[in-house]
This record gives sequence, C-alpha cells and structure tokens, in this order.
Amino acid sequence: MDILAHGLWAGLGLVWVHRGRRLDRQTLALTVTLATVPDLVQLVPLVSSAVSSGDGWAILKTYATALPGYEPPLSPLLSTLTHHLHCVMHSALVAGGVTAWLWLWMGRLWIPLLGWWSHILIDVFTHSADFYPSPVFYPLTYWGFDGLAWNTPWFMVVNYFFLVLLAALVWHGRRS
Repeated sequence: MDILAHGLWAGLGLVWVHRGRRLDRQTLALTVTLATVPDLVQLVPLVSSAVSSGDGWAILKTYATALPGYEPPLSPLLSTLTHHLHCVMHSALVAGGVTAWLWLWMGRLWIPLLGWWSHILIDVFTHSADFYPSPVFYPLTYWGFDGLAWNTPWFMVVNYFFLVLLAALVWHGRRS
C-alpha cells in the first residue's frame, strides 16, 4: 500500500479505537507516524543519493512511482541498503522483538506500535511477489506472501474509495 493510505487507514482505526478508549494527541500522532515509517525508512538511502547526485531526484521519483518490473537501476550498495531496510521494517519478527522489548521495559503495550503492525499486516496482502513482497519472517527468510500489488490502478481506486467512504461514515457518526 502507498504511504499516504497507510497513514489514513491507521488514522481511521484510531478514530474507531478512540470511541471506546480515550487516546491523547501524542499517541494518535505517533501511531499514524509509525504506520508510515516502514516505507519512509527504506527511502533514506535514496534521499541521501538524491541530495548528493545530479540525477538522484529523478531516480527517487521513478523508484517511488515504479510499477513491478520498471524499477530504476540502482547501484549495488543502494539496492542492498533499500532492500534490507525494507525487510527489517516489514518483518513481523523484528516488530515482535521491538514490541516484546518495549512491553517488558514499559510494563504495557505501547499503543503507537499498532501503527507499525497495521503497516505490516496491510502490506502482507497488498504486495505481490514481483514487487517488494513483505518478508514477514525476515531475517530467517525472505519469503513474502504473493498478494495483490498495491499500485494496481483499480485497486488504488477501490482502496481510496473505501477510505473516503469510511471517513464519511466516521465523520457522520461523530456529528450525530
């Protein structure tokens, strides 16, 4: 799924949770942020390259909007960095380790981590094997479920249609 949609889905989920349990603004902001962070982290090496090279911004734009099989060629170092950052940030094992460590340290579940978990869960089913499958068991394996590519045009229309529909229902419900 695209970065914006991850944030919107997390925001809608928080509105639903907020009905039964009051959440402060910081928790809301951190949860939405963590719903987008897995995709942003893997872009850090590309942004660094874009800043330091003449054609870097064009490569970054092509990379961010590429369809399966049309990704721009990257240097071996850049390709390796983006690949492993993607794997780390989309791994349920890594997220589980961070969740367990924070739970032990804080003595409770840190709610903003649900943003990261929502990102992983959504991406498992919205990434195809051809285009950044979510390696949920990384670093044990690179295997990822062969889902529907999120950037398939009809899927993006359906996804944003449901986001708008649910947002309208939530907004209407809050006004009633």
